[in-house]
Amino acid sequence: MNKRLWPLFLGGLRFLLHFATANGNTGELLKRSVIVGDNSYDYQVFVPTKLADSRDAPVIVFLHGIGQRGTGGVVATDGSAGKIVRHYLEKVGAIIVLPQCRAGMYWSTPEMDQMVMKEVDDVKASFKANARRIYLTGVSMGGYGVWHLASQHPGRFAALVSVCGGSSLQTGDRFTPIAKMIGRTPVWIFHGEVDKVVPVTESRQMAVALRAIHGDVHYNEYPGVGHNVWMKVIEEKQLVPWLLKQRLP
Repeated sequence: MNKRLWPLFLGGLRFLLHFATANGNTGELLKRSVIVGDNSYDYQVFVPTKLADSRDAPVIVFLHGIGQRGTGGVVATDGSAGKIVRHYLEKVGAIIVLPQCRAGMYWSTPEMDQMVMKEVDDVKASFKANARRIYLTGVSMGGYGVWHLASQHPGRFAALVSVCGGSSLQTGDRFTPIAKMIGRTPVWIFHGEVDKVVPVTESRQMAVALRAIHGDVHYNEYPGVGHNVWMKVIEEKQLVPWLLKQRLP
């Protein structure tokens, strides 16, 4: 990964990491692949030590931003960088799925949509994960991906976290159709008021649309904060505990 992008990626991922206390264990950061059509797509999955033999493991799917598109994985696996990544991911208390969107595509691209869902199914089957405790999270382009995937696959995710994301629909009412498909799936939305990359109106309108259908919505907007809103998200101590408490019926 480009060294300039690494701090931005870690910033986006830190909202999964801040709440837990340190420990000396590090689980496995694995490279796996799925087939979509004629193509093979690699992805990464972290399995914490304490969940290696669990039959009730929760799963957090993290959708990265536009700067991490490509191939080869979104986090380091070897050397000191890989050790640091494993150390922090161990704290989360969930299996972490790290898809990678191909260059020139988006999470709403049909191939990428199919890829993510196949990766979720692969992890669920291979690591005995709890199908009622699969959570979808994302930052920036990944925040857009959260709304797209959750609306296209209703009932698959127990809760959603979108950080500075928005609607992938291009015309007409861009929010109500998504909200209706998501229904009462618990969501937590974060956005900075002065975001110049993704307008805050994207998250505001999504929250309004979800509340209009009596959705289960948490919404945090930070005055004076721009696109690096994840620096505020990490101060929300209840985020990950809230996430891991959610379950599908």
